[in-house]
Amino acid sequence: MCGIVAYIGPRQAYPILIKGLHRLEYRGYDSSGVAILNSNLKLYKSKGKVSELEESVKGKDLSGTIGIAHTRWATHGEPNDVNAHPHFSYSQNLAIIHNGIIENYSPLRNELKKRGFVFISETDTEVLIHLIEDIQLNEKVPLAEAVQIALNQVVGAYAIVIIDKNDPDTLIAARKGSPLVVGIGEDEFFVASDATPIVEYTREVVYLNDEEIAVLSRNHELRIRTIKNIEKTPYIQTLEINLSELEKEGYEHFMLKEIYEQPRSIRDSMRGRLKVKDGIVLLGGIIEYQQKLINAKRIIIVACGTSWHAGLVGEYLFEELARIPVEVEYASEFRYRNPVIYEDDVVIAISQSGETADTLAAIELAKSKGATIIGICNVVGSSIARATHAGSYTHAGPEIGVASTKAFTAQVTLLTLMALMLADQKGTISRSKFNQLLHELDGIPEKVEKTLLVNDKIIEIAEVFKNSRNALYLGRGYNYPVAMEGALKLKEISYVHAEGYPAAEMKHGPIALIDAEMPVVVIATNKGTYDKVVSNIQEVKARKGVIIAIVTEGDEMVKALADYYIEIPETEELLVPLLATIPLQLLSYHIAVMRGCNVDQPRNLAKSVTVE
Repeated sequence: MCGIVAYIGPRQAYPILIKGLHRLEYRGYDSSGVAILNSNLKLYKSKGKVSELEESVKGKDLSGTIGIAHTRWATHGEPNDVNAHPHFSYSQNLAIIHNGIIENYSPLRNELKKRGFVFISETDTEVLIHLIEDIQLNEKVPLAEAVQIALNQVVGAYAIVIIDKNDPDTLIAARKGSPLVVGIGEDEFFVASDATPIVEYTREVVYLNDEEIAVLSRNHELRIRTIKNIEKTPYIQTLEINLSELEKEGYEHFMLKEIYEQPRSIRDSMRGRLKVKDGIVLLGGIIEYQQKLINAKRIIIVACGTSWHAGLVGEYLFEELARIPVEVEYASEFRYRNPVIYEDDVVIAISQSGETADTLAAIELAKSKGATIIGICNVVGSSIARATHAGSYTHAGPEIGVASTKAFTAQVTLLTLMALMLADQKGTISRSKFNQLLHELDGIPEKVEKTLLVNDKIIEIAEVFKNSRNALYLGRGYNYPVAMEGALKLKEISYVHAEGYPAAEMKHGPIALIDAEMPVVVIATNKGTYDKVVSNIQEVKARKGVIIAIVTEGDEMVKALADYYIEIPETEELLVPLLATIPLQLLSYHIAVMRGCNVDQPRNLAKSVTVE
């Protein structure tokens, strides 16, 4: 959600900025812009894609070794050239780019209007840069101090970078509640929303903490102070991202590449943690809080979107294996309903980006009640990784496609490891069953590879259903969250309305929708409530519904009933989600491609939702 890139150093800024914007396109946006400082501060911006911005600046003077750039996901004001970032201050001496929301922008705007300020855009961002300039001029303080004073007056979230026409040797950056990373090169600095625009140029980075202001000056060390004027020593970390992970490497879309990366990403999520020969699961990131988990009377899982579906799988895993009651909450609702939280509760927060605003808010609420917070995220140095007491990274690698695929299976893998570890420590599982599950989990990456071989058959099925307007996904037990995730994928990238339901609930309402035009996707593997799912399929067939079934290899009963079927390898019931999810991802992908949709950047969606 929104993207920031900035540069100061000896190189020409524009090529770095525009490439950085392309790297950040996956975050979701509707307009983009760039400001370059040479003899003048020049600002260019455009509604639409970054490629449209590139086209609009052809022939313009883009020289300069300091600049800022932005991709905007609209909050205040519709997507257009005027509301796009960067925004000038009233004198046009300053320009700002901003991620987040200034919640008290309206009273600030009214006060600034009384002082004679005229606003061009509808954005909260323009309010902020006018406020900063007002303080700078009236209190006669340096820009960095004006930013500090202004940020003490605003309420909300922000990641900002400011450029000053009268100081071509300095950029000012600050953050609260929205990520910002500073890359440190040789006599140069880079700033970005995440590391993807930076890794090509440097591996040395500093992740800014909330309420920190960074001053990036030529020929000086990075300086960081808080908005309360406390000096901080920059903590430099080394990036582990490989540049190849940010390229499509021959795939038509990042989403397809990431679907096919799942054998590796699942394996990487288990690496060093699943020790089959030793018969143990070791999660080093939570070892200090392992006893808290073992003694927990309740686990609360908070997440949004796809991560919430992973949490639902986790509920089944923890309750079956470790016999701990679990509640799975939408993070966006959790903080607003005055939830009952006890000090002996363990809250597991799940987020791919580690920056999800609602999940961060849920963490802060749970911490204030004394609960222990465990994080599961994919991005090293992210806000959730720093806000939690302990946690584990999924090690899925960068996920560029907005619709999450490999992050989901990596999250489920980590939850499985956590549940197995707890079950072993609590003695709620026999040693023979524990070892059996370790061996089976260890073999899942190879079974995912085998599952991916159904791609050609899925293309044929997608061709049949590409023009469907609705779809119903059904599953029971562990496969109910899989059904919900499959429906979400179809909605996200193909814009086809779809709903995921527990199969048994179909006759309590959704059965009214079933007719010859309604495709019904049923996860009907040969475990658990198989016979009940067969009955549900028969109910659909009796009403002329069209069945697409996910079945276990060798199944004959469901194959005979289904109009179309997709086979996956045999596995333990609790591991089925790691396999059954794969064909649903592929089905959504191919339908979206056939419908001409932008698979990697679906309309209206953002990869990292950093506003509530």
